[in-house]
Amino acid sequence: MKTSVIALALLSGAVIAADDNRTPVERGEYGPLDQYPGNPLYSAPIQVSEHVYSAIGATQPATFENHGHNNNLSFIIGDASVMVINGGSNDELAAALHAHIRALTDLPVDYVVSENGQRHAVTGNHYWQQQGATLIGQTDAQHEIEDRAGDYIATTRRARQDENYAVHIVDFDQTVDEALTVDLGGLAVELRVFGPAHSPGDMAVIVPADQVVLAGDLAFHVRMPPIFDETDSAGWVETFRDFQAYAADMVIVPGHGGPTDMATVTAGTLDYLLYLREQAQILLDEGGSLDDAYKIDQRQYAHWHTYAELAARNAGRVFTQMEFE
Repeated sequence: MKTSVIALALLSGAVIAADDNRTPVERGEYGPLDQYPGNPLYSAPIQVSEHVYSAIGATQPATFENHGHNNNLSFIIGDASVMVINGGSNDELAAALHAHIRALTDLPVDYVVSENGQRHAVTGNHYWQQQGATLIGQTDAQHEIEDRAGDYIATTRRARQDENYAVHIVDFDQTVDEALTVDLGGLAVELRVFGPAHSPGDMAVIVPADQVVLAGDLAFHVRMPPIFDETDSAGWVETFRDFQAYAADMVIVPGHGGPTDMATVTAGTLDYLLYLREQAQILLDEGGSLDDAYKIDQRQYAHWHTYAELAARNAGRVFTQMEFE
C-alpha cells in the first residue's frame, strides 16, 4: 500500500497530497473552470462605467471548459456606434459577446481593436469582419498575426478538441504605430501605444470621458505577468512608468482580472518586474547560472494565478535577457 505523503503547496498554501497529479487549474486554484454555463463566455459582461463594459475572462490558461476566454473582452458604446476590444480566441466567443451587445443596443459594431497580436485577442476577428467591423491593431501585432497564423489555427483546434474546428485568421484593416482617436458618436476613444511591454503590439484603449483605460497586457493583477522570449522587461519598466503617470487616477481594466486602480496594477506589474530584475542582477554579479535563476525565490507571489506555470520560466527569461543588456 502506497503511503500518502503530505506536502505544502506553494501555490495556495493548501495542503495537498504528494501523489495528487492534477494541475492547479484542475484543483480549482485559479477559480472555477467556467462561471457562465451554457455560454462560450467565461463570465457575462459587467458595466465598468457609463460607456464601458467588459466580460472578464478566466485568470488561468486557456482550457476546453473556459472556451479560450482567458482574457478580457470589452466593448464601448457611443451615440452612433460600438467599439469592441479584443476579437476573442474563436468565432463562437465573438458571437456570444455580440449577443450581449445586441441586448444593450441596436448600434452597429463599427470597430474591433486588438490590444495585442496574441491568439485570444485576434482569432475571433474573422467573425467581426463578417459583421462589417473595421479591424484595428498595432503594427507589430499585425506582424505577429502574419508570423503565427498557422500556430494559432493549430492551437485553437487543439484547445477546442476538434481538428476540423473552423478557424480563419484575418489581417487588420488599419494599423496604429503611436496613437489614433476614434469617434463613436459624441464619445472620443483614444488608442495609444505607450511603448514595449508584455508582447509585440501592446496597445491601450482610453475613454477620457469616463476616465477609464483598457490597458491590455501592459498591466496585470491577480494573474502573474507572463514574460515571453520577445518581452523587453527593461522596456516594460519604462513603458509602465509612462503609463503610470498618464493614467494615475483612471479606472484600469487590465488584460486579465477585473477593473481596478493604478496602485493594484503597479504592485502586480511594475513591482514584480523590478523584483525579478533585481534578483537576476544579483545572480549576474555573483556569477550565477541560468539554473540558479530558475530558483529565484518568488514565494511572495505564490498566491497569483498561473504562478506554477510561469514563475520559474519568467525568472529564467529575465536572467537570460539581462546577460545581454
